[in-house]
Amino acid sequence: MLSRTASDLYWMSRYLERAENLARMLEVSYSLSLMPQAGRGDGHAELAMSLLAAGTLDDYNARYDALNSEHMLHFFALDETNPGSIYSCLRAARTNAHAVRGRITADMWENINATWLEMRNIASNGLGRYGISHFCEWVKERSHLFRGATSGTIMRNDAYSFIRLGTFIERADNTLRLLDARYEMFGEESEEVSDNSARGYYQWSALLRALSSFEAFNEIYRNAPNAEQVSEMLLLRADVPRSLLACIEELDQILASLPGHNGRPAQRLAAELHARLRYSGIDEILASGLHQWLTDLIGQVRHLGQTVHESYLEVV
Repeated sequence: MLSRTASDLYWMSRYLERAENLARMLEVSYSLSLMPQAGRGDGHAELAMSLLAAGTLDDYNARYDALNSEHMLHFFALDETNPGSIYSCLRAARTNAHAVRGRITADMWENINATWLEMRNIASNGLGRYGISHFCEWVKERSHLFRGATSGTIMRNDAYSFIRLGTFIERADNTLRLLDARYEMFGEESEEVSDNSARGYYQWSALLRALSSFEAFNEIYRNAPNAEQVSEMLLLRADVPRSLLACIEELDQILASLPGHNGRPAQRLAAELHARLRYSGIDEILASGLHQWLTDLIGQVRHLGQTVHESYLEVV
């Protein structure tokens, strides 16, 4: 497969996954900002947490003088000048899909094209008419539909592999950033919040819901969420679809299945990261410092993404 084609497929899926992840963060942060248990009065901190996790808080601060709910929601969801907004991610995904129209199925193209057309309509009308929760649910639904169309219609060839590569690298990065953003937002205070307190419960529950893991947590642990168990599940449980280990396991298998020798550096990195996670325990992670460990892993996932790009996606 040509590097340019592989790159377009890879980034198409990354941008779609990123849009869904942004919608998950925005929905949960917005809900928390309306709750008295959030403990922040105006709820700006909870919305700022989404900007922090997405890496766009500095861009927001450069544009606006102060945190404002209306401005943050627009910047995060519909701002076409913000490359990290949901609007921009869906636009980029559609552009990449158009470039590889001949390598994806009609169902996939029709889904992503219809998503973009509806996104433009939502942007022209504004979130006020649509509603934040409704908008976020729509983004997640469109992502699920595209993933279903992909799984059900495309051949299991290199194109499918690069689509899945983009999905799982983006998903692994998002899980790490959500955990780390919570630490950065609340700092040492987050460790002092009692796991049995209402505030602690809502903080951890919001994180689990953002990753569609609330029901899985209740099935596995059957008690109120706490730092150790939430971290263990989201980092080290291979049976939780959005956990870090589950994503890295998929990446390891996908890269190992790709032909040729150019990908050996990426394959080696994925295998090493997979082995590290498989044989890590939550006790040693917490003992070394959760924030430092997450920061290190964010860097490793970023490095893996760069190595995948250098191995497969650079145009020679």
